[in-house]
Amino acid sequence: MASIFSRKSVYAQNLILELDPIADKLARRGKKIIKLNRGDPPRFFPTPKYIIDAYIAALRNGATYYSRAQGIPELTRAVQRRYQRMYGIRLGEEDVITTAGVSESLLFINNALINRGDRAAMFAPYYPQYIPRLMIEGGVPLTGKLVMENGWEPDLDGFSRKIGRLKRNGHKVKYIITTNPHNPTGKVFDRKSLRELAGIANDHGVLLVSDEIYDEIVYNGSKFTSMGEVAKGIPHIILNGSSKNLDSTGFRIGFMVIPGDDRISQGLKKKFSQYALVRLSLNTPSEYAVAEALNNTKEHSKAIKSMTNAIAKRVNLSVDLLRENPYITVTRPSGAFYLLPKLDMKSLNFRSSRDFVLSALMETGVQLTGGYSFGTPSNFRIAALPPEDVLEYAINKVNAFCLKHAKK
Repeated sequence: MASIFSRKSVYAQNLILELDPIADKLARRGKKIIKLNRGDPPRFFPTPKYIIDAYIAALRNGATYYSRAQGIPELTRAVQRRYQRMYGIRLGEEDVITTAGVSESLLFINNALINRGDRAAMFAPYYPQYIPRLMIEGGVPLTGKLVMENGWEPDLDGFSRKIGRLKRNGHKVKYIITTNPHNPTGKVFDRKSLRELAGIANDHGVLLVSDEIYDEIVYNGSKFTSMGEVAKGIPHIILNGSSKNLDSTGFRIGFMVIPGDDRISQGLKKKFSQYALVRLSLNTPSEYAVAEALNNTKEHSKAIKSMTNAIAKRVNLSVDLLRENPYITVTRPSGAFYLLPKLDMKSLNFRSSRDFVLSALMETGVQLTGGYSFGTPSNFRIAALPPEDVLEYAINKVNAFCLKHAKK
């Protein structure tokens, strides 16, 4: 009997969670597991009380119904005010579509744009979920490079040449997607690089998508620039939401900002609005809580400053500890809460980063994510969110593990 399952299902995977079943099994056997694989801030920083209170108030006020499919007006207006206040970007009501996290935004974008064989361009290392969302629609990734030896700066010339070569050979490149601040490297791209990237999108006639979910988690002297500040007049979409800046991953509230009035932007707004109608509604009390969180700038300012300061200390401690390891190279991040160290594979008794992270989990109980998940097979990722004493314990374990398994 033929399989009842679509071939698309093979792409529906999340490599960040790949080792979870093994970690859970080890934990049930009594092994201490330290999870450094997933970027889930509320596990370590409780969601601020004023946001929880707003959620409870929404429930008590009866907000348990189907709400406006594209997002409740209160949240749409809060997003409009945020972008005007922070970046000087004016938005109309139709320019904001609320989604079930950035994950659903990616679903909308790929469903609207990608036909079998179409390309989407991104830099490696990349956020792993960009790939299955693209491939489920039959799309093919086109990858440029972020150069670790150059502080994870993008090779923009090489990227542009790749896009141009594919288009000259008859391939369709539908969009370029970036993450800023960057997951998994922690890079915050400067205004010059973003302006050049917007120019590449414009020169090749490609839609630009900027995932800015960490835009307020910036430290170590860096300054964030939104793509909306430099891509004016160029069709682009900004992705954001409550998960990271508002420390509420489980609320599953994201939003797409489409500022342009050009033909492409207008068509996307219409299409995304139709998709929202099909999915009926979001989590209504979450929407009211997020609207309050965006509007209450006084409380939010205190909460994000406290969390970002703590994250900066944890990230910097992790870098300093890893730099004691002769078999690891690491670049200091300036945004988000990730590190992407590189392994000296020639000096270690591991065939790949997959072999490294699996062995590290089995032996030390520290769960990492292999760089193959991000398109960089010699690296691994750390989500530096646990308290400093836990991070110090875990990274010392990893360092000792490398020394133990170094080639003699």
